[in-house]
Amino acid sequence: MKEYKYKINGNTYNIGIGDIDKGIAQVEVNGVPYKVELEDKGTKVASAPKPSAAPRTASGEKVIAARQAPAGAGSPVKAPLPGVVLNINVNVGDAVKASDTIIVLEAMKMENSIQAGRDGVIASIDVKQGDSVLEGTTLVTIG
Repeated sequence: MKEYKYKINGNTYNIGIGDIDKGIAQVEVNGVPYKVELEDKGTKVASAPKPSAAPRTASGEKVIAARQAPAGAGSPVKAPLPGVVLNINVNVGDAVKASDTIIVLEAMKMENSIQAGRDGVIASIDVKQGDSVLEGTTLVTIG
């Protein structure tokens, strides 16, 4: 199987192309197999797997997708790893120093202190206690 690596819109895809038999190619995209029917003027997917369900926490709640801060709204503090928000130690309008712990995130049964990273004032809090967040989710914005 020939393997290729493509980056599309910032997302990396690992593509494997296997045997081609009677116009049907065996293709694997990020570990998911597809049968692709080859035509004279392009390709078309003959069969594709059903999309997987959105990730959920152990209690069945939906995981919050990464949010983008509005342009010019300040400096976002993002989750460095996926986890659950245990404590939010600040309120909107609070002045913070770079070394202040603003959020405690539980990941892999360990508490992780998330620091402000810069001096400023809390412009917004984008999560609430108990939320499950993905890596890169904006937790708070510092103005």
